Amino acid sequence: MKRRNFIQSIALSTATASGLSFANKTKSSSTKKERLKTNASLNTDLVIIGGGLGGVAAAIAALRNGLTVVLTEETDWIGGQLTSQGVPPDEHPWIETHGAPRSYRQLRNGIRDYYKRYYPLTDEAKQSDHLNPGAGQVSRLCHEPKVALAVLIEMLAPYISTGRLTLLTEHKPINADVRNTEVNSISIQSLRSNQKIKLIAPYFVDATELGDLLPLTGTAYGTGTESKTETNENHAPEQADPKNNQSFTMCFAMDYIPGEDHVIEKPVEYDFWSKHIPNLTPAWSGPLLDLQYSQPSTLKPKKLAFDPDGKDTGERLNLWLYRRMIDKRNFVEGTYAGDITLVNWPQNDYMLGNLVDVDQQTFDKHIYHAKQLSLSLLYWLQTEAPRQDGNKGWPGLRLRKDIMGTDDGLSKYPYVRESRRIKAMFTVLEEHVGKEQWEITNRQQSKGKSARFYDSVGIGYYHIDLHPTSNGNNYIDFPSIPFEIPLGSLIPIRMENIFPACKNIGTTHITNGCFRLHPVEWSIGEAVGSLISFSILKQVKPTAVREQKELLSSFQVFLKQQGIETSWPVDMP
Repeated sequence: MKRRNFIQSIALSTATASGLSFANKTKSSSTKKERLKTNASLNTDLVIIGGGLGGVAAAIAALRNGLTVVLTEETDWIGGQLTSQGVPPDEHPWIETHGAPRSYRQLRNGIRDYYKRYYPLTDEAKQSDHLNPGAGQVSRLCHEPKVALAVLIEMLAPYISTGRLTLLTEHKPINADVRNTEVNSISIQSLRSNQKIKLIAPYFVDATELGDLLPLTGTAYGTGTESKTETNENHAPEQADPKNNQSFTMCFAMDYIPGEDHVIEKPVEYDFWSKHIPNLTPAWSGPLLDLQYSQPSTLKPKKLAFDPDGKDTGERLNLWLYRRMIDKRNFVEGTYAGDITLVNWPQNDYMLGNLVDVDQQTFDKHIYHAKQLSLSLLYWLQTEAPRQDGNKGWPGLRLRKDIMGTDDGLSKYPYVRESRRIKAMFTVLEEHVGKEQWEITNRQQSKGKSARFYDSVGIGYYHIDLHPTSNGNNYIDFPSIPFEIPLGSLIPIRMENIFPACKNIGTTHITNGCFRLHPVEWSIGEAVGSLISFSILKQVKPTAVREQKELLSSFQVFLKQQGIETSWPVDMP
């Protein structure tokens, strides 16, 4: 896929200006260019591989505390699930007042301000403190991916300008130099030029969507489902299955122009997907491309609705409204021809394969089939989906390739729900955050409690939400409680200078379900960036921060001073 990279040129020039210079300079410019292809290197305080929300948050925390940082990203957009995956934020109900770091609030406020500065909003929308551009039902802040991208770049811009941040998009890690328990360097390769660069630093962060650095560095990790014998979790299966990971989704955006015909060419695999019934246990409700699914909490068939015309669908959830990112009523009349919605639904969850620990050919094959599923869903909506008026299909549905910034209109990267997970000093289990098991373990039935850890470095909340898996399990969906993020879950059991900052922390298949969403990932990244900054400041190893009571207490004060909440209010509703 041919993509423009408007960040990379700034980043590479910044690298030289900041003293993070390329190695092996020679007097001959032609020789220099040749050597850059194979022997370039950058030295910095911290290397972060993966520019999703956790990676960006880790970078911001390190940068504001005086470190120099190299941040890499596989796609040409930083922001991960919020941008390159296209998904508006899934957040907890208290997000507007508490339960997230100050910097995450700056991101959210920045998105709202961006719309108010540059978009022709109605007077009412401009005056709203809690502007929701799309008025989507999934979040209090549904918006376009490109706006989040713009705000994230704004947040990083001063550090790029001063030369303290080197941002390398469209770069992927290819190997690592590891000695005993420490990583010495990570080598990355440009996906555009094939140029290889060795990144050298005292600390490394894996903020990739799939935990790519863990196998490269020999960091111990687990995947898939653990057994009940291992974890004693109520919802764990009897047998472990490391290849059983949650489904992923190739998201896309579409708008609706009544009276126009935007029907795409029939996808190659449409005949397969239009008849496909997921083979799950317990059983799925029927064909995947249908307006019903297995209700996550009960697994009983549940009817859904789809109506972009704005007609009342009664008690049935209207999928058109669910992740809508532009509600044209928020904008001056005539600005938009129609609303724009993001399609990340049960109907385009890809369940027939796994992206974790597979070779590149298998990875690419599953991405192709997942794209065919999403395009087949669009074609079905345009041509065959049942309408309330008795007709079929909405030909006016238009694939918005510009929203996703891709030639095929699908997200730049799959929306990943599950990754490799480090073997950590402490593993979060269902008994720690699952409401029912926590209440039994703690012999409490009172409401409004939260899961507390003595080494808390942040807070979060989301119900435990596991989508159907690659090896045939249906939804697992049940209540959790507001929780703290334990420092022990961010520290690998053996490695000393590499840390996770995405979905790859010390959780299980079950508890990953409430730690994987937008604000929690940001909080994890910010905690990791802060931990490394604090360790360098105090000249101690990160493990000592958790092991020594005085250091831990000092670090928690350090976090609070920087706007990071480490506990929920005792009297929260």
